[in-house]
Amino acid sequence: KKLHFYGEIPMAKNIDKIAILTSGGDSMGMNAAIRAADRYALGKGVKVYGVRHGYIGLIENAIYELDYKSVSNIIQKGGTMLRTGRSDEFKDPEVL
Repeated sequence: KKLHFYGEIPMAKNIDKIAILTSGGDSMGMNAAIRAADRYALGKGVKVYGVRHGYIGLIENAIYELDYKSVSNIIQKGGTMLRTGRSDEFKDPEVL
């Protein structure tokens, strides 16, 4: 079955929590993407968590709940409100 994303994006019925993580270098529009994902998921009744400092945040458990207020007034700011970071623990020596 081919999915078409014109309008409503389907969300699995059994998902009740998601985490948002940004990694690598900052990029324009990251805060807008974080805000959009947060608000969309919250509108569907899904709890949203942010992971600070990229993958290192997963290792250090730097995870906190996001709500409507925590993502307000972020789209005009540069970078990413979650911060970003590279982690040596996730580098693949074959790629380097």
